[in-house]
Parts: sequence; C-alpha cells; structure tokens
Amino acid sequence: MFSGSMVAIVTPFNLDGSFDEESFRQLIEFQIENGTDAIIPCGTTGESATLDYDEHERVIKVCVEQVAGRIPVIAGTGSNSTAEAISLSQHAKEMGADGVLLVSPYYNKPSQEGLYQHYKALAEAVDLPQIMYNVPGRTGMNMEAATTIRLAEFSNIVAIKEASGNVTQSSEILAAAGDKIDILSGDDFLTLPLMAIGAKGIISVSANAIPKEVKAMVTTFNNGDWDTAKKLHLKLLKFHNTMFIESNPVPVKAALALMGKIRADVRLPLAGMSDTTQATLKSVLKDYELI
Repeated sequence: MFSGSMVAIVTPFNLDGSFDEESFRQLIEFQIENGTDAIIPCGTTGESATLDYDEHERVIKVCVEQVAGRIPVIAGTGSNSTAEAISLSQHAKEMGADGVLLVSPYYNKPSQEGLYQHYKALAEAVDLPQIMYNVPGRTGMNMEAATTIRLAEFSNIVAIKEASGNVTQSSEILAAAGDKIDILSGDDFLTLPLMAIGAKGIISVSANAIPKEVKAMVTTFNNGDWDTAKKLHLKLLKFHNTMFIESNPVPVKAALALMGKIRADVRLPLAGMSDTTQATLKSVLKDYELI
C-alpha cells in the first residue's frame, strides 16, 4: 500500500521554540517537488516525544493541509501507552491522515505477547492502514519475526518499518507472510539490501536533505537497473552514516539549517551538535555539494 521513498520529516522550530509552520510547509513542498512518495510527520525524526498534544495534532493537520492529497500522509501516533496510541491515531484519522506509523512501546519493555496485544488493540480500534515500527535501539526491545507474522493477519496492519538492522529477521517475515505484510526499511544505509529481499521502500531520515537522491536510488532499483542502484547506494552511504553521528534528528536538522531551510534548534533533552561533529557535517555537506 505504501511504498517508495518516504520521508520521516523533521519538525522545525522558531527562535522561541514554537512550531515553525511556514518552514514546515516549505519543507513539504521541497519533498513533493523532489519526488518523495509519502510524508511521515510526528515520528522520532519529528521529535514527537517533546511535542505536546496540541502541537502533535497541529503538525499533522498542517501536513495534511499542505500536502492536499498529492501524496499520502502517514502520521506518527505511537506511544508506550496503548490507550494513548489509540487516541492519537483516532485524532490523526479525523484530521485526514492516510495511515499511521506506530512505534513499538518504549521503556515498558513488554513481552512478545504484550506487543501482540498492543498492536491488536490498535488494529481493532482504528480503521486506518497501520505501519508498525520496530526500532530496538530506541525502544530497548526487539519485536521478533514471529510476532510480526502473527500480526500480519490483521488486514489494516499493512507494513512494518524494520530498523532492527537484522536482514535475516526481515527475510523471515517475508518468507512467512510476505503476501500479507510489507517490509519498509527504517535505516537509510540498509534500504538497498532490504529491497533486494523484497522490501517496498524506505522511511528515510536522509531524504529530509537529499530527497531527490534517495528517490533515485529506490526508483532505479524498482526499474531493474540494479547496477545504478548499487552505485547510488554506495555513493550515499557516507551521507546516511553522517546523519547519525549524533542522536537523530540533531544532524539532519543541522544539515537543513546549513542548507538555509530551517533553524537547527532541537528540544531538550536533545542538544545542538558539538563543534567536532558540526565540522564533520559541514565537510560531508560540501562533499555532496549541498552547501
């Protein structure tokens, strides 16, 4: 259902720390102009953890308004409280989102059965296409292939964003339930390897700054031009890695600031880049002719 080059878009802030709506709208236009296939507001990259409820809803609403049906909007509505995730998802539906992205519960560290019941409750309560999000590095626990395969039986659970770094796990999901659920890469540097086994695309951090290039890699692969796709993958690898030299989204917001698109500001407990990593980032942006 959802495929291609999709961006986990940042949430820009004004000098006073408020949501910078105008810059956000311009970022959305930048994405659409460069071929991005879907926009995901209020994900980890969008600093959802530090948006209050009103801001969370406003960011989604502005995104839906600005996109105006041109491409899908998949709202980040996950939480470590199942009831809260249901409420956020229902509100996203009311605002016109085309789907929701649901990160696995963080900090609680539920069992595999707890994970199953969490996503089952969401699938039964919210009539929207749902993408589960497995990111052990953020949540402190891995959703095992067997759990994903069980959840693939729900018709509105359409995909899983896999950021476990485990290609074997993704392979197991596709081998057992590839006709029922799609895999989407959650790591830019693993997009090509995962697409090689059947993943449908990427929910990208790097695409915030280089949407055209990320889309080109996905498109060339889908067109069967695997040699070009491989060359693009290797060419972009350094950029992808640089986006994680500090906690996401600190580097990508700094990159967008250096490109003149937003302020680099992030909300506490995140902090701006150190002088050392900032120098590295500038060097890489110059290498890719972005500044």
